[in-house]
Amino acid sequence: MLSDKYDADDKYMEIDEESFQDIINIATGVLAPLKGFMCEEDYHSVVEKNTLVNGDVFTIPITLEYTLRDEIQSGEKISLIFNGKYIANISVEDIFETTDADWKKVFGTGDYNHPGVKKEIEKCRKRVGGQIEVVDETILDNALKPLDTKKVFLDRGWETIVGFQTRNPIHKAHEYIQRLGLEMCDGLFINPLVGWKKKGDFSEEAVMSAYEVMINNYYPKNRVYIAGLKTQMRYAGPREAVFHAIIRRNLGCTHFTIGRDHAGVGGYYGEYDAHKFAKEIESKYDLGINLILTREPYYCSVCNEIVTDRTCGHYETGRVSISGTKIRQYITEQTMPDERFMRRDILEAIIQCGDIFID
Repeated sequence: MLSDKYDADDKYMEIDEESFQDIINIATGVLAPLKGFMCEEDYHSVVEKNTLVNGDVFTIPITLEYTLRDEIQSGEKISLIFNGKYIANISVEDIFETTDADWKKVFGTGDYNHPGVKKEIEKCRKRVGGQIEVVDETILDNALKPLDTKKVFLDRGWETIVGFQTRNPIHKAHEYIQRLGLEMCDGLFINPLVGWKKKGDFSEEAVMSAYEVMINNYYPKNRVYIAGLKTQMRYAGPREAVFHAIIRRNLGCTHFTIGRDHAGVGGYYGEYDAHKFAKEIESKYDLGINLILTREPYYCSVCNEIVTDRTCGHYETGRVSISGTKIRQYITEQTMPDERFMRRDILEAIIQCGDIFID
């Protein structure tokens, strides 16, 4: 490990929380095969083709915002500072510019009201590409690491592991999909995203408290493992769905569920656009993970149970949606839920959290 001091005469850049998390996830292998922030060729290849230059599937650009006042050149080594602490170096390979047109291709929209578009467009257009060298290894101490998750799966004797991405507390529709995964695989890895999320999304504490109740009270403990993933939500819909699959492959999953409007927001994507995109990617490339494309679970008043349109003939007449809006209403009003939609003890755990939503 290098010294935690850097020469005041050296060039250094202050980085934000999301770039800090990217550095950790690059260093641990969560974002494999990346060894650093994308250079221009890889960036444009991802934007245009959904692959790195070497042909590996990668659907979301991972870039470092240029925040230096001074000019830098290819070949320089720049110190990266987070919250006043020297945490890593980047060996600069190139400096390039992103465009609104690029981000429109990534997000499928150029609308400034889209939280992912807004976040990218408000950054400096210039980005720095190059390999990362962590100098403060303590930043990796509490990180979710592929070596650790794979050891958990191995120790439990799991040969097949289904990953479940979420940014919300569990309700009955999630439960339906997770139980489906448990029927198919040896183990279920619930991997909530606990990095940056937009205002109004659920807090990390609310999500993890809900799942603690579910795992302790309802699931077979030897078949479910939960750990949070520190990375930002991009809200990039179809592209982010495959990106999430790549991350879970790196963490040791053999299967991954992609549901209705996966990683979507605000009606920008069709309900099953992520399914269509995933099928297109799978038809061209070997992702190294099996994708389970699940339909929307809903409560059927005729069947009197949670179903999907593939198992129920009453979609038009008996469907009662298990919507996030209903769940938020229960929580906001602190009223007991209809247990067709959410378990009461889970709602109680969420309400006890205090800070339930992100400000």
